[in-house]
Amino acid sequence: MNEFFSESLLFGFTLSVAAYAVGVAVQQKFKKAFLSPLIIAMFLIILFLKVFKIDYETYDYGAKYITYFIQPATVCLAIPLYKQFEVLKKNPATVVVSVLAGCIAHLMIMLGSFYWLQLDETIIRSLLSKSVTLAFALPITEELGGIGAITIVGLTIAGILGAVVGPGLLKVFKITDPVAQGLGIGAASHGVGCGRLVELGEVYAAMGTVAVSVAGILTVGIVNIAVMWM
Repeated sequence: MNEFFSESLLFGFTLSVAAYAVGVAVQQKFKKAFLSPLIIAMFLIILFLKVFKIDYETYDYGAKYITYFIQPATVCLAIPLYKQFEVLKKNPATVVVSVLAGCIAHLMIMLGSFYWLQLDETIIRSLLSKSVTLAFALPITEELGGIGAITIVGLTIAGILGAVVGPGLLKVFKITDPVAQGLGIGAASHGVGCGRLVELGEVYAAMGTVAVSVAGILTVGIVNIAVMWM
């Protein structure tokens, strides 16, 4: 079975797309935030590989081509931003201050974890960029000498938590303004969070897109200062 799938160039790609399509269908049917298409797709892929005893390298041989679409997909987030550009023009200070606060808070938590939990420096260098989109995160990790695989795991966890828990958590703290919600989730949960924001409305998605872009740019500069304290 492993040899059969290893000969297929698009096996991993097809499995990933099919699993995600199932996840989207399930989420649309039940309308539950915790039924994230990404979570469902991950579960289905892992289950498929385990049942048919297919190793990860065989799956990744075809699945790696999906990563080629990451940067174009990130650029596509500019569409809701363009449609809601007037909202952005009215809130420039809010955007910069809130996203900067989010970036600094994230880095302080990572550095605090480094000293408190006595983590290996390589791990922290791999996680300093976990709250920005993959197009920014991997180059930052490479520059810092981290491990890309750890960065991707951190990105996945941050994205899923933000998309699933974020909207409800903001309501608990009575943060109901679409601009504030979009900036908060976008800054903390990058592209996955923006996917959730698209479901909430164009203003949410536009502010999330702004947060992803600004957070990526700010993080590039801030992490280089942060590693000086390690």
